[in-house]
Amino acid sequence: QVQLMESGGGSVQTGGSLTLACAASGDTYNVNCLGWFRQYPGKGREGIARIHTGSQSTYYEYYWKGRFTISYDSANNTVYLQMNSLKPEDTAMYYCAAARYCGPWSLFDAWGQGTHVTVSS
Repeated sequence: QVQLMESGGGSVQTGGSLTLACAASGDTYNVNCLGWFRQYPGKGREGIARIHTGSQSTYYEYYWKGRFTISYDSANNTVYLQMNSLKPEDTAMYYCAAARYCGPWSLFDAWGQGTHVTVSS
């Protein structure tokens, strides 16, 4: 079983930046893909970006590309989400997730506890 621990959430003003981190531990040998999701209260989780831990190939949903950047540090089994030009509508809970394969968002089946981001105007 893989464990995921997010950090880096907090409060920032509009236009600011934050970097979220997610450290993976446990049975990481079965994990080939790490991703970030966002969730508004009362809504489902939506995928932002994912990265293959071997090739470091990335995929972004089109509306995230340009402001958000996903990266992976294999030495520390940690995935990052650099978020720039933040807007109030980016205020949400952010989750890290793991999957055996990179592909549809539905493949992600291990989740962190989430970290909250608040963007004030």
